[in-house]
Amino acid sequence: MTLSDELGAVVRAYLADRPDATWQAFARDVGVAGLLVPERYGGAGCGPREAAAVAEELGRALSPHPFLQSAVMAVGALMADGDGAARARLLPELASGAATATVVLPGDGDLLLEGDLLLEGDRLSGAVPYALEGEVVLAYAGGHLVEAVPTRRAAYPTVDETRPLVRLAFDRAPVRLLGPGTSWARVRDLGIAALAAEQTGGAARCLEMATEYARSRRQFGRPIGSFQAIKHKLADVLLLVESARSAAHAAAHAAAHAAAESAESAESAAEPAAEPDVFAAVAGSYCAEAYLTAAGENIQVHGGIGVTWEHPAHRYLKRAASDAQLLGPPQAHRARLAPHVFGEA
Repeated sequence: MTLSDELGAVVRAYLADRPDATWQAFARDVGVAGLLVPERYGGAGCGPREAAAVAEELGRALSPHPFLQSAVMAVGALMADGDGAARARLLPELASGAATATVVLPGDGDLLLEGDLLLEGDRLSGAVPYALEGEVVLAYAGGHLVEAVPTRRAAYPTVDETRPLVRLAFDRAPVRLLGPGTSWARVRDLGIAALAAEQTGGAARCLEMATEYARSRRQFGRPIGSFQAIKHKLADVLLLVESARSAAHAAAHAAAHAAAESAESAESAAEPAAEPDVFAAVAGSYCAEAYLTAAGENIQVHGGIGVTWEHPAHRYLKRAASDAQLLGPPQAHRARLAPHVFGEA
């Protein structure tokens, strides 16, 4: 059993035993908040593969914990673009769970987590319509990574209550310049890899729920799972889940390899160069659609009970729908892949 497998098993057991645990308790008991934080800053010094294992279990449980934005993207941004002072000040707080952070990315309209921000000297203006919830706001603006306190912060109502979003506004808010903002695409791809793992976990749980129901629900004197139509549905979803897991693992592996290359590790010299943007785009496209399909088929297999508020099936469908937009819809990821498939022309 690998470290990732062991970590996933620990997280699954913890979430089953303490589903209402706070982020601070989760960070203290399991150490997930500091998973990607180097040991010198109080973290575990693990990599994207281990983060993917945790993310898959969080997605399976529909956990509201801020792992994606704080433990993955914020830590990734500070490690990629933050200077030594910023890392020393922020990473220990994030690693202990004492603080959470969110990241606002630049973009071209495909990401929810982006803003129309203008950096003038040490003042930030503009708005972020949708951002993941986090106490510390890190933003890529004006070619820099900055830390800013929003002038206004308001909860954004959404059908998916398991993934809280907020609106942020900055009115010439003072900022701390943390470092150059040159690695935002790497931070985005790291987030996509973790999100893809979450989506895989959610899709796998939908398959489990549908299979359990198909075994126990009886019609015409036999389990509905014995009917060919149900068998085909479940077989198709199984193929989607296993393919999504492969895509998510490949994205995490590519992200880990890219991090190793940037640190000039010995491992990178022994392996062929990976393209994290390509693997992230494949995972972002495939895993989002696999989760949507799995969540929809779970409701179909459950029939009438599947569309009631009492059954959790609708919560997975809502998470699947919101996740499919969070770091870019599937079509945006395929557009990123097009030049690699068809050439620049």
